[in-house]
Amino acid sequence: MSKLKLKKGDTVRVISGESRGQEGKIVLIDTKKERVIVEGVNIVSKHTKPSAKSADGGIVKQEGTIHISNLMFVEAGKTVRINRAINATTSKIERISNKTKAVIK
Repeated sequence: MSKLKLKKGDTVRVISGESRGQEGKIVLIDTKKERVIVEGVNIVSKHTKPSAKSADGGIVKQEGTIHISNLMFVEAGKTVRINRAINATTSKIERISNKTKAVIK
């Protein structure tokens, strides 16, 4: 398992699959399965039974997971690759854009 370069809250674009071209923010990351839930992307229908929480039940639309390899980070409207490097002054690992060489917060 490799270290993931995307974080919760990052804006990403789907680069392959049924939801190709759609953009959204990362809501949740499952590091063990390397899958991500992106806001408003990969909408699936889930059948739910009536319960105490939802008395009606029925079919609910919600975001499904996408494998992290099918996503790319978006910076200023364009997709970019991300590298990781150690900052010389603070000795902390920072994410760096390959195109602009700027540090990503």
